[in-house]
Amino acid sequence: MDRRRLGRTGLDVSPIAFGAFKIGRNRGTKYLHGYDLPDDEAVDRMLNGVLDLGINLIDTAPAYGLSERRIGRALSHRRSEYAISTKAGESFHDGRSTYDFSSSAIRRSVQQSLERLSTDVVDILLLHSNGEDLAILKETDAVETLLDLRSAGLARAVGFSGKTVDGAYAALAWADVLMVEYHLQDRSHEGVVAEAAAADVGILVKKGLASGRLDPAQAVRFVLSNAAVGSLVIGSLSLDHLSDALAAVQRAGA
Repeated sequence: MDRRRLGRTGLDVSPIAFGAFKIGRNRGTKYLHGYDLPDDEAVDRMLNGVLDLGINLIDTAPAYGLSERRIGRALSHRRSEYAISTKAGESFHDGRSTYDFSSSAIRRSVQQSLERLSTDVVDILLLHSNGEDLAILKETDAVETLLDLRSAGLARAVGFSGKTVDGAYAALAWADVLMVEYHLQDRSHEGVVAEAAAADVGILVKKGLASGRLDPAQAVRFVLSNAAVGSLVIGSLSLDHLSDALAAVQRAGA
């Protein structure tokens, strides 16, 4: 599978990334249909199968329940085969999210993520926005903390997973990577994606299938027809669905 350069991060990533939300959490979701959490054996098969398909980027977060710990347990022996993207700023407990963008909370979150993931460094560390993008970026020391963590070697690249166009534009000043929502029904970040490419900032796309509301093949082709996109993150509990997405990439020559 051809890989794509992810901005200035030094990473070459598969055009489809695995979104690891569903292996760890099934409460407070935005998917059309509910689902049961798979057991540990099924998760191990799923994660190893993801790598066997040629997918080399896995996206997770502390707010994804059991996700980080399950990845660390299943894939620590294959750590050199994939890049891991995780986040800081959001936690999920007792059915609800809480947010803390203080330096101490972010540092504590990253240390816990490293332990759960059984690794010494995460490849991509993103701020996990609650939607108040500009306030997070301008009124907290979250950005400075991420840059310090990158300098300390705990993250190879840092960036922002926001919710607003203004927030994404503001993050271009410091981020190595932006994670944005971009799909056929929401092209509001298209200008940001183009500007990020010009600045050599990597782009990861989330919700490219509109949380299951779009035809998968058509949605994949649309997102990855934009050469500025490094990878489209798809969450699934089915290796067949991921295989279909990869096949759509190949058919489109994306």
